[in-house]
Order: sequence, then structure tokens, then C-alpha cells
Amino acid sequence: MKRLEQVQGWLSRVQDVETEAKKLKQEGRQEFGQLCVGRFCSKNCNRSYKFGKRVFKTLRIVENLRSEGDFKEVAQTVPETPVDERPITPAIVGLESTFDKVWRCLTEEQAGIIAIYGMGGVGKTTLLTLINNKFLDFPNNFDVVIWAVVSKDLELEKIQESIAKKIVGLPPPTTRSASKVVFTTREFDVSGSMKAHKSFKVECLRYQDAWRLFEETVGKEILDSHPNIPELAETVAKECGGLPLALIVVGRAMACKKKPQEWEHAIEVLRRSASKFSGIDRWVYSRLKLSYDFLPSDTIRFCLLYCCLFPEDYRIKIEDLIDYWICEGVLDEYDGIGALNQGYSIIGTLTHACLLEEEEEENSVKMHDVIRDMTLWIASTTDHEKENFLALAGVGLTEAPSIEKWKDVKRMSLMNNKIQNLSKSPICPRLRTLFLSRCGLNIVESDFFQSMTSLRVLDVSHNFWDLSFQFSDLVSLQHLDLSSCYITRLPEELKYLVNLRCLKFEDTYHLRRIPPEVISNLKMLRVLRMFSCGFLIQEEDSILSGDSELLVEELLCLKQLNVLTIDLQSLLALQRFLSSPVLQSSTRCLCLRNLENSKSLDVSFLASLRHLERYHLWNCGDLEELKIEYTGEVKNIRVTHGFHSLCHVTINSCSRLSHMTWLIFAPNLKYIKIENCKNMEEIIKLDEVPAEAMEDPVPFARLQFLHLQFLRKLKSIYSNPLPFPHLKEMSVSQCPELRKLPLDCNRGSERKFTIKGEGLWWEKLQWDDQATQSAFLPCFKDMDRSTEFE
Repeated sequence: MKRLEQVQGWLSRVQDVETEAKKLKQEGRQEFGQLCVGRFCSKNCNRSYKFGKRVFKTLRIVENLRSEGDFKEVAQTVPETPVDERPITPAIVGLESTFDKVWRCLTEEQAGIIAIYGMGGVGKTTLLTLINNKFLDFPNNFDVVIWAVVSKDLELEKIQESIAKKIVGLPPPTTRSASKVVFTTREFDVSGSMKAHKSFKVECLRYQDAWRLFEETVGKEILDSHPNIPELAETVAKECGGLPLALIVVGRAMACKKKPQEWEHAIEVLRRSASKFSGIDRWVYSRLKLSYDFLPSDTIRFCLLYCCLFPEDYRIKIEDLIDYWICEGVLDEYDGIGALNQGYSIIGTLTHACLLEEEEEENSVKMHDVIRDMTLWIASTTDHEKENFLALAGVGLTEAPSIEKWKDVKRMSLMNNKIQNLSKSPICPRLRTLFLSRCGLNIVESDFFQSMTSLRVLDVSHNFWDLSFQFSDLVSLQHLDLSSCYITRLPEELKYLVNLRCLKFEDTYHLRRIPPEVISNLKMLRVLRMFSCGFLIQEEDSILSGDSELLVEELLCLKQLNVLTIDLQSLLALQRFLSSPVLQSSTRCLCLRNLENSKSLDVSFLASLRHLERYHLWNCGDLEELKIEYTGEVKNIRVTHGFHSLCHVTINSCSRLSHMTWLIFAPNLKYIKIENCKNMEEIIKLDEVPAEAMEDPVPFARLQFLHLQFLRKLKSIYSNPLPFPHLKEMSVSQCPELRKLPLDCNRGSERKFTIKGEGLWWEKLQWDDQATQSAFLPCFKDMDRSTEFE
């Protein structure tokens, strides 16, 4: 709840009079000391008269406030945005009847737990998404709507976390309580075990709806391209059995087929697959397999199968996936930007075919659980024995598979399990890819990898163990990921991995040492990610600390480098770094930290790093300004200082910086985090910038997240209201002098983002008018109440 405005106003006046009373008490001691003649007379009568008048006035105010403070109501319920809108596929047909039944049950009937069940791909998640989004524009009595994804590898902590982020507690849903739970499942038996009060089955589409969905997916141009195609298309649609996922995936596969012979071939393939396999799941997979068979090349088919190595509902970073494909040797363009572009082209083909779902904001893809089941089925069939995938990701293993199962495997994934020890050394000379990330590994025998002479891709990231195995056995290794491991040193044997193309050890905070000549000896490196390594350690004889210059000298030996993320700790190292065109063009993330004896830093150099996406500045206590020198014609400033790739900036523990005006030259910023800068007074100081030098008159046009913390002197973010069209979250903590936010009233009416902060800070904010304050009130989330769950 929120205090009523008249109550808040009364409390503010009380606070003011309390402050005045404290002053009067302090001054009263001085006045008492000025008394003479037995304490009956003042040495300065005029001053004593004025002091007494102030006391009298204050007492009267106190009496008035006491009489005014008798409120019948002191607070009102705060309207909140109850639900987060979820993206949904535009082609939605045949769910109207079931939707109406479930919606009535949710809003009218006494049912606390509701089950939606049906076969995989029938539209259960789509139906639930429609219900979720309905709460956005339909009046209802629910305070909050929470969406949680439950994978086969059940992790209760993740579900609890998603709930805790939205509310403080969850009342048990009963037929008499206002709380409700709706869940989806493939199995009707789950409805019983979950004690559902009402269950609804999502059926396959009737023929009319099925044909409408298929027709929309294929497109009118294709259906009209030959007089025989419509009849053949109806046959293909019937073969999909009314299953929406199959209709969409097969429809996409046929959306470029303009010859009747191609449609006849599709019918033949579908019927042959249906007769070959039995069981409902196999029938579904055989329908979907048509889209797999119709992919343009074996390379693209392999790339799809490779995605089944990741757990269900896993967000796969696109650039990581492309790195794996490159090091597997499946892309034609092996080096440079050509391979990256080819990888993105393959991703585009798979997403267009609805075999992968792209999440643009996170630059990642994921696979529908039914599509993943299909790829696992394909990968396990005899036709693909030459590839021989073993995907056991996220299935709750506590031990590695028996040695016998390793013998003929070429690609194995054990990621997201609970395997702490790898003690027995398997014989697997054909193994090319091995995923062991997030397994909780503590102990790995030194000879575990000795027979893996064909291994090209090894991911052991996010584990607790320090490296102890023999790297010299991995003679074919091209991709090694050690990120977020608890390692204290890089093994010197790494320098013998001369075929290594991709090395990652980001976020290895406890790394103490990189032995000399390890990095410089890896001449074939294309990708080197070492952002935030050794962050918690300072070691005099390590090239991670005082000798950043030595690290740069080693990097200068890497002539094939395409991608680099790095921390530097001296201006000399930075200057040497900027002398290399290869390092400039390959840098994606740069952190400058612990810079000493530097009062000013010209950030114009960032413009020369044309692919720079992330820039961090940490613990530079001597820096007083980050500046851009304006030289030459103003029109050239835009070209020279436009940081167009930069999207993520973090500034931390730079105690003398007073503003961050240079950010105005980064038009594509998505994330800004500024912390522990005790002299920061303004984020953007407009009088530091000539108006004609601004490329975009409206800064922060693409900003999604703004986090400000422990900025005790901060008074302004920006002097004028801004629309913030893409803002998702603004977080303000321990910024007591920030009394006004640059918010546009029209933007607040949409209520699409969250403002996090302390309740007392929010109450003291100043607004242009009551309408603006009311518009943004639903956006506020009190940090004091939610801290324990963050």
C-alpha cells in the first residue's frame, strides 16, 4: 500500500518541524549561556526576543499538526502492472473454445489449481501465453501474474526464485482462496498428482482450422503457383494430423516449393516415415522430420542436431554456438568474419524453418522441447550412427556414464548435471565434442583425457575444480572453455595446444597467474576471451596485475585474432594496445581497472575499437574526468566519437568522477551501471557538450537498464524529460540527493518498465505535476521489501 497524499504531506511537515525543533534545542543552550542577573535577563535582548518568537511559532505548528493528525484512513492500495507481456506467434487458430473455458474457470469458478494437458506441440504453451497476455487489458482481481518455466530436470530453486522476484509470499491455492495456479503437462496423470481441481485437454485442430493454419504458413503465392498444388497441399496438411507444431514446421518447409513434384515427394516422405515407426511420439517426430529432411544441406542438418546437446529450455548464445561449429570444422568459411556470417546465415535458416526460436535481446536461440525430442530421436537412429550423439544434458546424473558407453561416441554432453568426480579414464578415440559445464566437478583424474586424441571442443566452464589434467594429450583441441571455473593458474602445458582456435577463461576471478609465453605461443587463436580474470587477486609476478604491458606484448603475437575480451591495468598497456590494428578491430569487451596517477582520460580512443560492445572502468580513484577533446569541425565529432557498437557500460569505484557526459555519444547503449562514485553529481552534463555535436537529440533512445548505486552526491541524470522507449528497469539505491527523474509523463502511461528504489527516496522525489507522479506510481517497486529475494 501507499500513504495517502494528505498523510504524506502531514508527515513531511512533521519532519520539517522536527528538524526545526532540533535546531532550537541546540541554539537554546547558547541562549541559556547568554543569560545574566540570576538568569532573568539576556545580554542580547533583541536576539532573545527573536529566538523566543521562533519557539512560540514552532510550538503552535506542533499543536496544529497534532490536531490535524487524526486520520481515518492513512493508505491506499497501489495499482501494479500485474503481468509481463510474453511474445507469441502471430498464427493462432483453433484455441478459442478452450481459451474461453480456461479463462472462465480462472475468473469466475472456484478452482484453485487448473491443469492444461495435451500432446507435445498441440499448443499448450501458446494457450497459456494467450491467457497470460489477456491480463494486460482485461479487468481482474489478481495482484500479480507469475510465469515460471519447469523443465524435465526439475530445479525447485529456479521456480522459487522466479516467484520471489515478483512477490513476497504465495498463499496456498485452494478452491476458497483468491490465488490460482495454472500449469501445462503432456501427461494427464500429472493433473492428479498436482491435485488439480479442473483439467482441460488441448486437442489437435479440426480440419478446417488445421487447413487455415497451414494455408497461412505456406502462403497464398505458393498455393497459387500451380493449379495442382492446392489439392496436394491439403493432403500434406491432413498428414500433419491437426498438430499445430507440425502444421507450422511442415508449412515452413513447403513455403518455397512451387512445383507439384516437390509436394508429391513430401507426401511420399511423410507416409514412408509414418509407416516405419510406431507410437504417438514417433508419429509426431516423423511429421516434424520432414522439415529436417528438407533443410538445404547436410551442414545445416548437422548444426541443428548439434543443438540437442544443450538442456531443455536452454538459451544457447549464438556466438558460442558458431564458435563450436567453426572448431568442429563444419563451416566452409573457416576463418575470420566469413565463418561468423555463415554461422548467422545457418541460424537464420533454422529459425525461419521454426526449428529454432531466436531471442534477439539476449542474442541467443533455444529449441522447442518437442523439436529437441525430435532431434534426439534423429541423432539416435541407425541412419546417423556415423555422428553418434550422446546427449545427457540436464537429466540429473550423479555419475558419468559407464566406460563402455564412451567407446564409439563422437559428441557427448553431460552438462547441467551433478557429477562431482571423473575418476575412470574412458577409451574414446573418436570423441570430437565434450560438454562438461555446470556439473559441479571437484575431482578429475589427471589421465582422464589421455585417449581423447580427436577431441576438438571441450567445455568445462562453471565448475569448482582447479585444473590438474594433462593438456598435452589433447593434440587436436581447437576450442577450450574454462570460464567461471575456480582456477588459480593457467597450466603451462596450454602452450602446446598449437591447434587451439578458441580459448575462453572469462570470470575466473581467482586466477593468480598466467605463465609467460602461454598466450603468445597459441599462434592459431581466433577467439580469446579473458574478461574479468584474476579480478579478486593481485600478484606481483603475474601478467594479470602490474605487468599488463607484458600481456599486451604477448597479444601482439596473435596475428589471426578476430575476437578479444580483456582487462588492462595501466595506461602504458592501453597505449601499446591501441598501437595494434589487429587488437583494435578484434576487441569486443574492455575493462580498465586500478589505473593510478591518471587524473584525466580521453575516451575518444573507444571510437577506434569499432566492434567494442562492453566497456568497464573499475577502481580508478585518481581519475577526475572522462573527456572527449573537440577538435576540428563539429561535424567530424560525430564520425570520430560515435561509439556505435557500444551497448554496455559499467563504472565502479571511481571516486573523483563528477559526470559521465561522454555517454551521450554512444547512441546504442542498452545497459548502464554506475556504482560507488562518491563525487558523481550528474550523469549527463549538457553544458559540457556543444548542441551541434550531439548526433541524436534524444539520448538513451535504446537504453533498457539503468542502475545507479552509492552515488551520494548525484543530483541529476539528465536535465530534460526523456521518453526511454525501450527502458525495462531503472534501479536507484543510496542516491539521497537525486530528487528528480528525467521521465516523460506520456511514457509513464504505458507502464512497461520498473523503477526500483528505497521507499523513503521515492516519497521525496519531486515531480513536474501530479499527473506525472500518478503515471509512474505503478512502475515503482520498493527495494526495501524485495531485497531478500534479489
